[in-house]
Amino acid sequence: MIGFIAVKFLLQYILINPVYDLQRDEYLHLDQGKHLAWGYISVPPVTSWISFIINLLGNSVFWVKFFPALFGALTMILIWKTVEELKGGLFALILASTALLVSPLLRINILFQPNSLDIFFWSLVYFTIIKYINTENSKWLYAAAITLAFGILSKYNIMILAAGLLPALLISENRKMFLNKNLFLAGALTLLIILPNLLWQYRNNFPTIRQLKELSETQLVNVNRFDFVTDQVKYFISSLFIIIAAFVALIAYKPFKKFRFFLWSYIFIMSLFILLKAKSYYAIGLYPVLMAFGSVYLEYVFNFGWKKYLKPASLALVLILSIPFFLIGFPVRSPEQILKHIEPYKKFGLLRWEDGREHNLPQDFADMLGWKELAGKVDSIYNTIPEKDHTLVLCDNYGQAGAINYYSAFKNIHAVSYNADYINWINLDKKIKNVIRVKEAEEAERDLQKFMPLFEVAKITGHVENHDAREFGTSILLLQGAKTDVNKIIAKEIEERK
Repeated sequence: MIGFIAVKFLLQYILINPVYDLQRDEYLHLDQGKHLAWGYISVPPVTSWISFIINLLGNSVFWVKFFPALFGALTMILIWKTVEELKGGLFALILASTALLVSPLLRINILFQPNSLDIFFWSLVYFTIIKYINTENSKWLYAAAITLAFGILSKYNIMILAAGLLPALLISENRKMFLNKNLFLAGALTLLIILPNLLWQYRNNFPTIRQLKELSETQLVNVNRFDFVTDQVKYFISSLFIIIAAFVALIAYKPFKKFRFFLWSYIFIMSLFILLKAKSYYAIGLYPVLMAFGSVYLEYVFNFGWKKYLKPASLALVLILSIPFFLIGFPVRSPEQILKHIEPYKKFGLLRWEDGREHNLPQDFADMLGWKELAGKVDSIYNTIPEKDHTLVLCDNYGQAGAINYYSAFKNIHAVSYNADYINWINLDKKIKNVIRVKEAEEAERDLQKFMPLFEVAKITGHVENHDAREFGTSILLLQGAKTDVNKIIAKEIEERK
């Protein structure tokens, strides 16, 4: 297990080409650590707690990448322990760990986002349920409740797990657990832990619901339900035979009869995801525990006669089938190299962005370019302004604001945006005399004309010139010497947008 964990951490650091910056979402999450609260528009609070720790450790890229790698490693340890709980031997442990090592979890764990924690908590909920089924010790119900609560405080996606798991248990032979009063006390514990976040949502008029509505109208509308299903196969092509073995085992393998509800849970959860037109990666948390079941069953099958030779063959198959994933699934190649080998990216649908259209790079890769350039150009303008304390850096989106805050040499620059959580962090305590406006390319000229009468100086000073960046063309406007009350204008804009 130690060997697998060592390889895991090594891969998480070497599978990113130095040409790439951090990814758009990472900047937002890091800034949340500077504004601790019980909730955010974009995500629940746990990610901000980790960001706070990263900031204490120096806020370097090393630590930004360390924590998602850590949660991935903890997930691997958890599946190792799940295999042991299912009475699997050394081969099952190695097979499950190998399959998980080269799974999409490796891709998820290169970015500091709630997804790594989400998958860990999904796996931990399943582990605690397995422990309860095996022992009937109610302490595991409380462990499941605490896990579910912190899972919700990490990413609301895990509520789909609960919505699929509960009916699956009800129709199984394990329905007797609903006669255990500790189940309901555990449920009350979950509510108690998440209560501060629920109160935050209430006090802020449930911004997450508004965001989900906006997400469904702008991004999920482009999700194809058939693609969601086929993506599950693409994601786990190297371990598909293990997952199929898990389904067979849950149906026909007698020692797993008491765990048959896992199959129903999978069906219910996948149905909910398909119905809600979820993004394909939302379902990844379903699969680590299935790898545990499948590996234990295959170990049993391969123990008879000539089938023992299938053990090394199955390990080799997992590694061989994962090679294409390693070649195109990670930002190892530079943008220039990707453009020279574009066909595999097209074939696997990696060039299709949230807008439903195909582009030259995978969206995450394009979201990791141009940020240092943007921050450097904003810095050069900011440095020329005498009244820095009365200067606001106002961006179009959270990626721009977060990247400027992360890379800027001026630690008091405090770039903000009307987008995402930054709208709550705009400080209007000081009179604003100057604005550095970071604006998307197609709207920059229009904004310039709009603000010219309001400032003594209004001009476009530069653009993001990296053609491969998603922010290519983003303009930087200098608005200097306010002729009107800028604070009042911004306050009104905040009120309207909220």
